[in-house]
Amino acid sequence: ARGDNPSTVYHCCIIGIAINRMQATIGSKNTACTARLSSVSANRGQRVAGAARAPAARRASIRTSASVEITDTTKQTVSSGPSDQTINDMSKTVLGIILGGGAGSRLYPLTKKRAKPAVPLGANYRLIDIPVSNCINSGVNKIYCLTQFNSASLNRHLSQAYNAGVGGYTNRGFVEVLAASQTTSSKEWFQGTADAVRQYLWLFEEACRDGIEDFLILSGDHLYRMDYSQFVLAHRQAGADITVAALPCAEKEAEAFGLMKIDDSGKIVEFAEKPKGDALRAMQVDTTVLGLDPEQAKEKPYIASMGIYVCKASALNDLLGKHFQSEHDFGNDIIPGAKDMGMRVQAHLYDGYWEDIGTVKAFYDANLALTDTPNPAFSFYDKDAPIYTMSRFLPPSKVLDATVERSIIGDGCVIDSGSSVVHSVIGLRSRIGKDCKIEDSLLMGSDYYEQAGECDVYSDCLPIGVGRGTEIKGAIVDKNARIGRHCRIVNVDNVQEAMREDEGYVIRDGVIVIVKDATIPDGTII
Repeated sequence: ARGDNPSTVYHCCIIGIAINRMQATIGSKNTACTARLSSVSANRGQRVAGAARAPAARRASIRTSASVEITDTTKQTVSSGPSDQTINDMSKTVLGIILGGGAGSRLYPLTKKRAKPAVPLGANYRLIDIPVSNCINSGVNKIYCLTQFNSASLNRHLSQAYNAGVGGYTNRGFVEVLAASQTTSSKEWFQGTADAVRQYLWLFEEACRDGIEDFLILSGDHLYRMDYSQFVLAHRQAGADITVAALPCAEKEAEAFGLMKIDDSGKIVEFAEKPKGDALRAMQVDTTVLGLDPEQAKEKPYIASMGIYVCKASALNDLLGKHFQSEHDFGNDIIPGAKDMGMRVQAHLYDGYWEDIGTVKAFYDANLALTDTPNPAFSFYDKDAPIYTMSRFLPPSKVLDATVERSIIGDGCVIDSGSSVVHSVIGLRSRIGKDCKIEDSLLMGSDYYEQAGECDVYSDCLPIGVGRGTEIKGAIVDKNARIGRHCRIVNVDNVQEAMREDEGYVIRDGVIVIVKDATIPDGTII
């Protein structure tokens, strides 16, 4: 619908709707993964009496097939999604551990007042929603997130978004933040990824007594969609102590990653951390072993570690508690050390979209790529593997005689008349005044609504949002920013790096970032 004015134009515009995503009740016997149940065997979560149950292979949704032994005599083929039995097993035997990362200096100033996993993403979400949703969709419903910097907003988001809907009466589930803290045995902050896990081994060992067999170790700043049940099944089939998610890549990309060499069975035989020159070329392998066709293998002869691991619980306890008590990093220390000890360290192919968004430029590019049409590399519109987030119960967005092209508009936004939004992502509760031009930009919105006239009480107050006649191009505007009228935020001098926090903005890799809660006066030119 075009609204009251027929001149309003919409081009491939995605408007946030009034009815927010309801939190899925995960783990309950009658409602777990309802979307995957066949229409023959389910009706509002209940089994239809007398109806034939669809074969497990038809009900699955994992893309790559794998034969999994269920009993000594019965085998089941998993082909596109975890079966009900697999999901039940994952919820009881796999513990998800999400590493929140350090101070997030590469994402600064977006991490100035929040932990890296709490950074907003795609108008309605946060980074942490990606690994948590992947876990839930894969049947993993016991999840810890380890962090030590600015964890308040992350803790609030996780507790409000997930804990009321994860698990059930007979299958306890949770999503909890574990912040770095001093204990009688440790007085230090987390020194690295492995050290963070080591400091909470005592808690993870308690989970092992309840039936946990494997630890699924994930990163909190990656954008991808992955079925971890397939990952865990491959790990168990191979009899591995550790399995590393492997991403085939070309030479120009390989320099930025830790690389691996494998044998014909997929076992890792050599590691190299960000090699260059001849050392890089020496890490070429035949990636057809991982399932690539000959043409793809020729284009992508390197295998990069994604920083995602499945570890046998007993093996990781042994590594961190006995053999590597002072080493701090999984990629540099623990995984290569386990291989050198003779443990079986396996590679597992992942050939879907994956992006490390640990820098401002990568974060900016990944968000704008969500607006690509008709088929973006990553999409939130997947009914079989949805991305969950907090239900905020916001009103629908309103566009008043404005032009919107190739953009995503989050919930509760108002775009006033005469404005244009092109190739941009507009976050929750954003307010864009009249005659504004927003292009190639990410606006994160605000945490609250400011009532009309509320700002008029103060003589020097600017309303939250973007003021009339302002132009923004190639920028990220963090939450609760107050941008005045007739400003130009376009990087007119093509500056690549600038630290102007006292003026309300920073430039990283050529991208202007308006700092959270900043005020940009009328007529400012950046």
